[in-house]
Formats: sequence, C-alpha cells, structure tokens
Amino acid sequence: MKTMTVRGLEPDLMDRLKETARNQGKSVNYLVVEILKKHLGLDKVKQFTAVHRDMDHLFGRWSEQEFEAIQAKIDAESQVDEELW
Repeated sequence: MKTMTVRGLEPDLMDRLKETARNQGKSVNYLVVEILKKHLGLDKVKQFTAVHRDMDHLFGRWSEQEFEAIQAKIDAESQVDEELW
C-alpha cells in the first residue's frame, strides 16, 4: 500500500472529516480512503446485506417466569455428577 500526504486542507474541511470519522467510529484515514473509493467507483458493493424481520416475533419474548424456568433446567443439566467422574 502506498502513503499519500494531502496538503491544503481548509480547517473547516478537516474539522468535518474528524467529526464524521468520530461519529462513524472510524479513523480519519479510513474515512478518507472510503470516500475516495466511493467517489472513484472503486468501492465494493456488499452482496448479503438484506435484513429479514419475519422471525422477530420468535426472539426476545420470554417473560421473567419463562426465563427462570429455562435457566433452572440449564443449571440442573450443568451439574457434574461426581459418581460418573
């Protein structure tokens, strides 16, 4: 990979790059490379980005009682039977 120095960045532009990078949790360098790739048509399109919601009703719906019952079964199965060891 090559290294490049960019000169002549106005303070407003640099501030905006830093703010955007911070908001996206990226480094300024990574953000600039991303912007350049996108602008030049070199960015890779993610193929498997579909988000499905058809099974959401099956997840995260345990009541406190259901959780405690399931956790009790898990805890019981997690016990080591000393006679077998």
